[in-house]
Amino acid sequence: MAQHQIQVKVNGTDHKAEVESRLLLVHLLRETLSMTGTHIGCDTTHCGACTVLLDGVPVKSCTVLAVQADGREVTTVEGLEKDGKLHAIQDGFWQEHGLQCGFCTPGMMLTSAALLANNPDPSEAQIRQAISGNLCRCTGYVNIIKSVQYAAAKLRPEAG
Repeated sequence: MAQHQIQVKVNGTDHKAEVESRLLLVHLLRETLSMTGTHIGCDTTHCGACTVLLDGVPVKSCTVLAVQADGREVTTVEGLEKDGKLHAIQDGFWQEHGLQCGFCTPGMMLTSAALLANNPDPSEAQIRQAISGNLCRCTGYVNIIKSVQYAAAKLRPEAG
């Protein structure tokens, strides 16, 4: 199997790795870089548990090859907090009880963070559309929506 030298910035830190052509990004993150916040769910893009941000865009890392991330920037759930302070979306999930078992949470948070980066005041319908590729079997989505709304309010300039 062909080996490739790649360099990828993950959560602000540069990493070099030698990977097989077929290695998926989710396995690079979890097995090579020990970033287990990215979950493996269905391996078919249906559940969204493996969602990460690739150059700021949500992608399902179970269908992105590690070599496709070469020279690019990846953000995982571990990279949302900065300097020991939770990102607003993490705080929102905490404050509004947006998780139960937690399996879908990393993907939900990253998808929501990307939404808020592009739309600081999304409607409920826009939030539901944004997270529609992320499945949750526990919550019924009500508190997830509240969590995103909480984060949106916290991130608005007038919130301070």
